[in-house]
Amino acid sequence: MDSTDRRLLAILRTDGRASVSKLADMLKISRGTVQNRIDKLTADGVIVGFTVRIAAAEDPHAVRAVMLIEITGHKTVAVIKTLRGVPEIRALHTTNGAWDLVAEIQTENLGEFDRVLRYIRALDGVSKSETSLLLTTI
Repeated sequence: MDSTDRRLLAILRTDGRASVSKLADMLKISRGTVQNRIDKLTADGVIVGFTVRIAAAEDPHAVRAVMLIEITGHKTVAVIKTLRGVPEIRALHTTNGAWDLVAEIQTENLGEFDRVLRYIRALDGVSKSETSLLLTTI
């Protein structure tokens, strides 16, 4: 990935519905180049899907949390690749200290939240996790 790919991804994070024409204008490259880059990023597994994100204020019943994840052995790359495909994970961060990853999770309800937690905890390479619900954004 080069700086143009990183800029493209940044734009798509804020506006995943931006047209190829709009992206091309913003990046100062041709529409064909934008489409080729999106296709390559998708084929390489960098872009794993497109989704709609609703502001927390617009969905007051959403369950939001931060999950700290510890990974065993040399499984980091595989675990990250799998987690990037989980649509309920809004952001994924590497970190230092006792925990290897921090996942920001949002689901529609507690049942879905429980399903996501069980899925992540069962992944090969995930040895331990700690989750904190986010109650009020101030």
